[in-house]
Amino acid sequence: MADIEKHQSDQLRKVFFVSDRTGLTAESYGKCLLAQFPDLEFETVTLAFVDTVEKAQHALEQINTASQESKLEPVVFSTLVNDDEQSIIESADACVISLFHSFIGSLESFFGVESSHKQGVSRISFSDTTYQRRLDAIDFSLVHDDGVRIDHYAEADVILAGVSRCGKTPTSLYLAMNFSLKVANYPLTPEDMESDELPQCLQDNVHKLVGLTIKPVPLSRIRRQRRPDSDYSSLEICQAELQKAQSMFDKADIPVFETTDTSIEEISSRVVRALGLGRERVRESVLMFNKTIKAR
Repeated sequence: MADIEKHQSDQLRKVFFVSDRTGLTAESYGKCLLAQFPDLEFETVTLAFVDTVEKAQHALEQINTASQESKLEPVVFSTLVNDDEQSIIESADACVISLFHSFIGSLESFFGVESSHKQGVSRISFSDTTYQRRLDAIDFSLVHDDGVRIDHYAEADVILAGVSRCGKTPTSLYLAMNFSLKVANYPLTPEDMESDELPQCLQDNVHKLVGLTIKPVPLSRIRRQRRPDSDYSSLEICQAELQKAQSMFDKADIPVFETTDTSIEEISSRVVRALGLGRERVRESVLMFNKTIKAR
């Protein structure tokens, strides 16, 4: 069994997202690029708040260790601003892609001035009410993940429901971060599926409810990474749960989207359109952009 697990890990190329802040930007851009290679499998690691030379050295050690332990050379997506720290990362035994330096040089040439190269710089003010709404949405989505605090569902803009490991959490966070939507997500459990109808907390909020589903084989593979050799990850159980969930969704007459071969960005856009939330959120984005331009 250990040999099999080692062989499986050798087939996964490790991808590191290195950032001097939260790593969300590195993850977002990096995963968009990786999505163009659907036949490859990756194991991702986020190294956030790498904002000193010492932390960069530690990140370098982690990357090189991964390179030594696998037959596949790692890939590193970096948004480090500091040249000294980025130089350390670029010495890694990996394919290193600097998302910051790839664009800043072209912009410096175009504008005819040098950039500040300051970490954590943003054009968005913390006093901006739209930005504060986004922070509130992210906080709400984190607190109401995985069926927690169902008594607050009346406050949600969107509720995502689906079987375990079908992509509810990343979609919730993307909707919060990019559309400022308060999103709760609810995992349908075996106990829920003993009924022909969705749980009452979902029925009470059906007008803001969206179902997520996934194909059985990918779901089984994802679950095996979490709990191998269990009924939870067996193909038969996955098939049965997905069929039951779809039946419940059909009875409730809610929109359902499959996550198997669809990016989080696309699924999120479909959710927004399905619930008629797009126009308001686009308007907010335009207002934020206009305010930023006027402040310059």
